[in-house]
Amino acid sequence: MNLKQLEAFVCVAEVKSFSQAAGKLYLTQPTVSAHIHSLEKELGARLFIRTTKDVELSPSGELLYDNARKMLQLEKNILRDFTRTDTPGVQKITVGASTVPGQYILPQILSLFSRTYPGNQLELMEADSLEVVRMVLDGKVEIGFTGTRLEDPTCVFEPFYYDRLVVITPNVETYRQYDKTGFPMERFYEEKWIVREDGSGTRKETEQYLKEHGVDLKRMNVVATISNQETIKKSVSTAMGIAIISSAAVEDYVAQGQLLRFPLAEGDIYRKLYMVWSKSNKPGKAARLFIQFVRELYAYL
Repeated sequence: MNLKQLEAFVCVAEVKSFSQAAGKLYLTQPTVSAHIHSLEKELGARLFIRTTKDVELSPSGELLYDNARKMLQLEKNILRDFTRTDTPGVQKITVGASTVPGQYILPQILSLFSRTYPGNQLELMEADSLEVVRMVLDGKVEIGFTGTRLEDPTCVFEPFYYDRLVVITPNVETYRQYDKTGFPMERFYEEKWIVREDGSGTRKETEQYLKEHGVDLKRMNVVATISNQETIKKSVSTAMGIAIISSAAVEDYVAQGQLLRFPLAEGDIYRKLYMVWSKSNKPGKAARLFIQFVRELYAYL
């Protein structure tokens, strides 16, 4: 058994096609098939079930998949950690981020880091908090930035920033009365609501807060579920409904007079934003430098 065989196996398992795997690996299809055949012969097990449309993992293949993927990631970790820091060229750092940190917090961090350490290249991938954690676990990114903490013992979740959640409404007279009092929860059942998608850290923290304060989420009139923050802001400004959103995300619309922003009358909702990395697929040298940079930048936590 060798890493080339495992690489071919994992690629076929993920794209469900020998020909597509060959293209991704820059190999011929017979070469990929030979790698899989040799692996099956050595293990004494059939790894794929071939159908007329695609290929699926057999029970033995499913048993091998996670360990094979981990072995390939360990190879990447070793190569990354033994890359000399004085080697000419760019050190690449892969980062995954959910919407709020990705769009409103990280741009400033990335800019400062790039100016401070110009020999590093940052690649940013955006998804919801759940998907960012999956990308960390799969080794697709070295560091994740999420809007909530998940109960996953295989990851490190380190808080780096406090995010305030607020109620946003159209800028009309009906809502201006709450400027001094905060938005009352007794109005929650009377309003039309725009909410974030499942998997969003904002949604998870909001639901938890409202549940603790006796708000029955099923009684709320939800008119839309939207994943994009900018779309939510535009929809609220046109009176489609109101929403609970990160305060950092609405600075521009509030300053332009398109939205009103209120705390809740029952008290502010604060949540922590987290840096996330895998305990087994540890970040490389450049990524560890980035983590330390963020720690020092937000050292008040």
